[in-house]
Amino acid sequence: MAQFVAETSKAGAFVRQPNHFTDRVTADGSSGYPVESGCYRLFVSLACPWAHRAIIVRRLLGLDEHISLGIVDPIRDEKGWRFTLDEGGRDPVTGAAYLSELYLASDPSFSGRWTVPTFYDTKTQRIVTNDYPQITLDFSTQWRSLHKSGAPDLYPATLRADIDAVNADVYADVNNGVYRCGFADSQQAYEEAYERLFHRLDVPSERLSHQRYLVGDQLTEADIRFFTTLVRFDAVYHGHFKANRQKLAEFPVLWAYARDLFQTPGVGETVDFDQIKRHYYATHLNINPTGIVPVGPDVSGWQTPHGRV
Repeated sequence: MAQFVAETSKAGAFVRQPNHFTDRVTADGSSGYPVESGCYRLFVSLACPWAHRAIIVRRLLGLDEHISLGIVDPIRDEKGWRFTLDEGGRDPVTGAAYLSELYLASDPSFSGRWTVPTFYDTKTQRIVTNDYPQITLDFSTQWRSLHKSGAPDLYPATLRADIDAVNADVYADVNNGVYRCGFADSQQAYEEAYERLFHRLDVPSERLSHQRYLVGDQLTEADIRFFTTLVRFDAVYHGHFKANRQKLAEFPVLWAYARDLFQTPGVGETVDFDQIKRHYYATHLNINPTGIVPVGPDVSGWQTPHGRV
């Protein structure tokens, strides 16, 4: 087992690695990667919130019939993400034992961390992208010809400006903000991230007190990006990352909203609390040196009535 060592600034603030592969699959094929059923494979960790977005969107749009899914072990070793959940310890489609093999085959000069989600072209045997924000937007916009009947429009043209604005704030202070709390290596950097995180959680609490979703009257990309952090909050971020002003279950509006999303068909069944806890507590040994994974919290509350309409 190898622990994750976060990169930080001189001031002790967590710095996220930029995405390396940024090609796109497009409806007209102008990118060199055309939309095609059965051609691509999405590699994910069920523990990772960035990958979880893609899992949810793939499921909601019915793309699970067209894009295969490869799931890595939630525990990494010194070579990174492993395919030890598969028979023989190898991905059944590519034959790889580690995600790093696919990265280095696609770019032998790559020297960063091997991240999920990773979108892979099984024909060219190359990674198309690990650009997690764009992957889900392209699922909504470029893959429309393969959406199932009745699939939701998660990125409607009339709401995109508002969705993008909400996403930018939520990313900076919530999605990435919990990591900036957990991986800060100075008191000042931690407290700054902590204040920004809880300020940003208070803002949508007010908005969601009089509307069901973050943008408009329908489920959108903004809700999915927010949800993948919220569903991990009490299990790992509150304790492990010291984001502990209060638990999600102690935000009346956000807790009801999160349960509403969890109980939406295609969403809650993608959540694996066991893999989430094992990844964070057993991988970040600089934060949790014993590697002990907590038994709680009790997750039965996610299925209780949310009362939102």
